[in-house]
Amino acid sequence: MRRTEKAERIGEILDDLYPDPPIALDHVNVYTLLVAVALSAQTTDAKVNQVTPALFAEASTPSQMYALGPERILELIRQVGLAPTKARNVWTAAGQIVDAGGEVLPDWEFLEGLAGVGHKTASVVMAQGFDIPAFPVDTHIFRLARRWGLSTGTSVEKVEADLKKVFPREVWNRRHLQIIYFGREFCPAQRHDLTTCPICSFAATKKQIAAEAGNRSKRPARPVAG
Repeated sequence: MRRTEKAERIGEILDDLYPDPPIALDHVNVYTLLVAVALSAQTTDAKVNQVTPALFAEASTPSQMYALGPERILELIRQVGLAPTKARNVWTAAGQIVDAGGEVLPDWEFLEGLAGVGHKTASVVMAQGFDIPAFPVDTHIFRLARRWGLSTGTSVEKVEADLKKVFPREVWNRRHLQIIYFGREFCPAQRHDLTTCPICSFAATKKQIAAEAGNRSKRPARPVAG
C-alpha cells in the first residue's frame, strides 16, 4: 500500500473517531495558548491545565505576564517540569512581545524568536491559534508516523515533511490533534498489540508487528504470591 493510500485510509478512521478534536490545553486567547504550549514541554497536558487557571487569572496578556516577574510566575507554575527555566522563558518572551507591540503575531520568525519557543510550539500556535496550516510533531506523532509507515525519518523535521506530503494541507491542523488523541487512546508506546489496533493492524509492516510482539514477550513474569 502506498503512503498516500495508507494516509487516506488512516484519515478516514481518524475523522470517524475524532471529527472535531479539541485543543487539550486550556487557554483564553492566542497568547495564553502560546504560554500553555510552552509549559507543556516534558509535562502532561493535565498538569499544565492544573496550573494555568491561576496563572491566567493574574496574567492573560503579555504586559500583565511581564509585570508579574519571573519569581511570581515560578510560584504559580512550580508543579510543571523544568519550572524555573520555563518561568524565566515565559517572562522573557512576554517582554519580547511587549517590545514588539504587545500582540502575538502569526509569523514563524517572530514566534521562533521568542524565548522558550521552538518550532513545535510555534506550529501549534500557527495551527490552533491562527488557523494557518501547520503540522506540529510531538512524541506521539513522531512515534505513530514511523509505526504506521508514513515516515522513516529519524528527525522531527523529516517526519513533519513526510506527513505534509501524504496528508492534504487543508487537514493538517486537525490531523495532528487526531493523531495525538489516537495515540493516547489506542496506540501506546509500550506493550502494544499492533494486530488488534484499528490502524496498526493494516498500516504497520510485518517487520514492525513482529518486533513489537517480541518486545511484549519480554515482559518480566509477575512473582507468585505465597
